[in-house]
Amino acid sequence: MAGNTFGKLYRVTTFGESHGVALGAVIDGCPSGIALSESDIQKYLDRRKPSSSKLSTTRKENDKVEILSGVFEGKTLGTPICAIVRNVDTSDKEYETLKSIYRPGHADYVYEKKYGIRDYRSGGRSSGRETIGRVIGGAIASKVLKNENISIEAKGTYDTEKLTNDIEENGVINDSIGGIVSCKVLGCPVGLGEPVFDKLDAEISKAVMSIGAVKGVEIGAGFNVVSMLGSENNDEIEPNGKTRTNNAGGIVGGISNGEEIIINAAIKPTPTIGKLQHTIDINDKPITVELKGRNDICIVDRAVVVVESMVAMTILDYLLQYKAYA
Repeated sequence: MAGNTFGKLYRVTTFGESHGVALGAVIDGCPSGIALSESDIQKYLDRRKPSSSKLSTTRKENDKVEILSGVFEGKTLGTPICAIVRNVDTSDKEYETLKSIYRPGHADYVYEKKYGIRDYRSGGRSSGRETIGRVIGGAIASKVLKNENISIEAKGTYDTEKLTNDIEENGVINDSIGGIVSCKVLGCPVGLGEPVFDKLDAEISKAVMSIGAVKGVEIGAGFNVVSMLGSENNDEIEPNGKTRTNNAGGIVGGISNGEEIIINAAIKPTPTIGKLQHTIDINDKPITVELKGRNDICIVDRAVVVVESMVAMTILDYLLQYKAYA
């Protein structure tokens, strides 16, 4: 399976499955001399963990990070950093019934057709737990960016109104909802990105779209530009290089312009739901399923730190390229 490594100079390779022994990341290209501890990474992983909300999964994992290499006496060595999170609350038996069926909205069918084998235990590599490695890489990237006075902030929004009927009828939520994660980069200098195939906004979009739950990405005014006049969309420039508006979302011609970089990511509803759905089994026979599992009803809150992490990794990778060319 290819496609497990992200970045050019700041390279993050994630590994592990949802119900395997552990998940984690190997980070190559992190500058040396950066103060880094397990607690720096843990605070990011804690934001990704399930909450006490009724919208969150009942699976309880400590997601305690262990740094295995690349750090000595509290500082990065410039060598590959390997960090892992061991799985604890695994329950393989509850997934036995999924051996022979393909779940609607999941990657079960395409994985098995492509590779000839799949980990049916909550999707294995296609599970949302894969994002643990991304958050590890993003936490370290954010620590490096902080030294450059660059910060990344995100928040999630969603509407629970569509779940009201479920709750009122039987007190059980058998469906799921999506939402939006809005992210901004503060303090980004002018000049990150290349004007053709390696545009900064193109790479940010790729990074965020690589998150399994994301189905759309906007930069700046995004799809609203289709209803704007050119005179409304253009960001007029002041003598100091600042713009009067920021419809471009901090990136013009694929290059950062020094304004806030603004990203919106559309998060799909969690595909595992308790309502009756039509699908097929491994013998191509039509069946109906009501999926039962320890799954989130809405993952938006947990996705916030994942979006932040992918954006942080992208910005740091481009910052390192910018410095290398300077």
